[in-house]
Amino acid sequence: MQDTFGRTISYMRLSVTDKCNCRCIYCMPREGVAHHTHGEVLSFEEMAEIVRAASRLSVRKVRVTGGEPLVRRGIVDLVAMLSGIEGIDEVDMTTNGTLLAPLANDLRTAGLTRLNISLDTLRPDRYREISRIGELSDVLDGMRAYLSVAPAHNSAYLEAIATVHAALPNARLIGVFETAFHQTIPLKYRLYPIPYEWYERYGVMKMGYHGASHGYIARALAPRKRVISCHLGGSGSICAILNGKSIDNSFGFSLQAGIPHSSRTGDADLYIVPFLLEQGLSIDEIYSELGKNGGLKGISGTSGDLRDIEKAIREGSERAQLALDMMAASILRYIGAYIVELGGLDAIAFTGGVGENSARMRKMIADGLSFMGAKLDEGANACEKPSGLISRPDSAVEIFVIPADEEYIVVSDTYKFCTNSEQI
Repeated sequence: MQDTFGRTISYMRLSVTDKCNCRCIYCMPREGVAHHTHGEVLSFEEMAEIVRAASRLSVRKVRVTGGEPLVRRGIVDLVAMLSGIEGIDEVDMTTNGTLLAPLANDLRTAGLTRLNISLDTLRPDRYREISRIGELSDVLDGMRAYLSVAPAHNSAYLEAIATVHAALPNARLIGVFETAFHQTIPLKYRLYPIPYEWYERYGVMKMGYHGASHGYIARALAPRKRVISCHLGGSGSICAILNGKSIDNSFGFSLQAGIPHSSRTGDADLYIVPFLLEQGLSIDEIYSELGKNGGLKGISGTSGDLRDIEKAIREGSERAQLALDMMAASILRYIGAYIVELGGLDAIAFTGGVGENSARMRKMIADGLSFMGAKLDEGANACEKPSGLISRPDSAVEIFVIPADEEYIVVSDTYKFCTNSEQI
């Protein structure tokens, strides 16, 4: 059996819903997925019969997707039906982790080979149990699936993991993901106003990144209740931290979102893309420019390194000054929104290469918060390598410079994971 492009179809998706809208089995042309349209909700028996017919042609893998109806309609029974069909080698599932946590062992027994989970509402005490269904190859497959979202990051990670695994095949490999700290972001801040099915089916939502850095700030400033962490460097993000937990992050589904980065655009209207396509640019050209020649580099006309921008400002460059002003304005915009989400602000921390080394940027942010009583200690801020409190004693908000220590978070979380679990 082949798709309209002549490719062999070996993969079928089933979407378990209450209201079908002709999407129980749908087409994914890039992956060569079987397509069946109908107007009513299919029973599990009907789904199994379709899969059975498809398996006699060439389908070998089935992925089940869906939300709460998965559990209500008895997903363990469907998995057992599908895994028992002759010719079907794999049955995997993509859904919200909280829903399936109590069913993990039953799904494994029924024949589920892989579980891809949305981590947005997953309870930490359930995560370890579910994640053991997958092997290293499953984790790497998941990282490869998001190469288009984080090409510069995931490609380097995959290469490093492969190198270590080849050299030390029997060593334990522990992954501490940048997104992990942001699992506590509430859905009202995590979801985009897009068709809800895109979240359920494809996992499109705010992921949040720089988790190790923001997590370190949360620990360093405990027990302060309302904290905003500003990780500013070649890549930057702002994080709202309430009682030690992330409730919002300026990054989005990808690392392209948020404040202006050194060479990545940050926030931009997504309809710029189709407009530029109409002007004759190719999609590859657009993505390359947005990712490599946007941000501070695109506005300032410099390398995008803040040191070069500040040098250009001293030499009279208006574009360099504009780039700096835009970055500060974007940071303050996020801080303002997060103060509302947090219900106030007890402390703000600067970290990362720019956050730790640019007295000018820290002053621009502090000046922008002066209306709420934030007062910077000019002497402490001007130190060559400031560390610790840099606000005045009478400041309504504590202002800190805290050197980033992401390695500490990786090591401590790995140690905690190893010592608290019998099997990894």
